[in-house]
Amino acid sequence: MMTHGFKSSKQDFTFGPWQVTAVKTHIMKSKDIERLAEEMHMPSLPEMLFGDNVLRIQHSDSFGIQFNAIDALKCVNNLQDSVKVACAQEWQETRADSEHSKEVVKRYDWTYTTDYKGTLLGDNLKFKVTTTDDRIDMEKLKAREQIMFFEDVLLFEDELHDHGVSMVSVKIRVMPTSFFVLMRFFLRVDGVLIRTNDTRLYHETGTNYMLREFSTRESKIANLKNVPPAFYTDPNEIQQYLPMKLLQCEKLEFPDKESESEMTEPERT
Repeated sequence: MMTHGFKSSKQDFTFGPWQVTAVKTHIMKSKDIERLAEEMHMPSLPEMLFGDNVLRIQHSDSFGIQFNAIDALKCVNNLQDSVKVACAQEWQETRADSEHSKEVVKRYDWTYTTDYKGTLLGDNLKFKVTTTDDRIDMEKLKAREQIMFFEDVLLFEDELHDHGVSMVSVKIRVMPTSFFVLMRFFLRVDGVLIRTNDTRLYHETGTNYMLREFSTRESKIANLKNVPPAFYTDPNEIQQYLPMKLLQCEKLEFPDKESESEMTEPERT
């Protein structure tokens, strides 16, 4: 297993009413991972689980959104195998030997596919989430704008017992008048399939909402014969060759402080 030789870091960046916090620290200890696996009723969790890593975007009024590994894993469907491959049975049997799963190996999604889109923050004030036809203007994002802050936070990674890779990471870049987040789940099961679940989040200064797009792209490797194999390991390159299976667009509207105060103040006649 590869080791990440970096020191723990916590970075804060203030952007208008927003504070961006990026925490990068060490892999969870195996005993903590085992305890968490039991709590989540999963036979095992990713080999490299960064349980304390987080990317948080919080407004001065306390509402916001954050991305972390534990919540991402809670969105894994742990009741079914999502990918049937020749190696899956053998792979599960090897995992069954580990001391914390002596009972019959439960069926579960051993690829850790997650449709996590972030965790909304705020007690009284939270984003109002609605579906929308509005789309993030990707052309605008291609414009060369000064990047005031950039961070890339890995949440988890697993080499699927040398049969591929499953990983989730989240990146943010802050420009003078906007910020953009890409959280990507990337799955490659060698000889079988490649899948990405992407969550894109965009906010432009002067608007009272963020746009959030969630997309799933997937292809069997048999259908990627014309694609250079080197691209199979590069999520950015392979992306354009994977057919879109799902697209959900949402507007995250800022909470209305006035309506909250109306609820707490007596009505005047």
